[in-house]
Amino acid sequence: MKRVYGCRSFLLVSLLLLGCAGLTLAQDSAGQGAPASDNTKTNQRDRNPNEPTADQQSNNRSDRDIAQQVRQAIIADKAFSTYAHNVKVIAQNGQVTLKGPVRSDDEKRAVEAKATAIAGDGKVTSELTVEPKH
Repeated sequence: MKRVYGCRSFLLVSLLLLGCAGLTLAQDSAGQGAPASDNTKTNQRDRNPNEPTADQQSNNRSDRDIAQQVRQAIIADKAFSTYAHNVKVIAQNGQVTLKGPVRSDDEKRAVEAKATAIAGDGKVTSELTVEPKH
């Protein structure tokens, strides 16, 4: 009887391993049509020396405060997508630059409006792009 029990255990373990291997293959083939998860093209655009980047954020108190207030206003809005919550906010000499993708034109306008309400009219440069869900 022990021998039969040992064979059953071997069969059960074998079936479990085959099932896991099949699931892994199915997941790999399902992901082939998905878009790339990196943002290399965006990062290359941000390397342009004429474009403000986060490392160029001014270190003076008023610029830091403006950037912080804009970030907090964007993050506080729970209606925004994760993309909008991760928008780059760069303040230099009172001028705010917004960079990154958002999910819709409405979301883009809403993020810009929040920044304008804090920084003031004519003080916001938007480099936001709309990237809808695929």
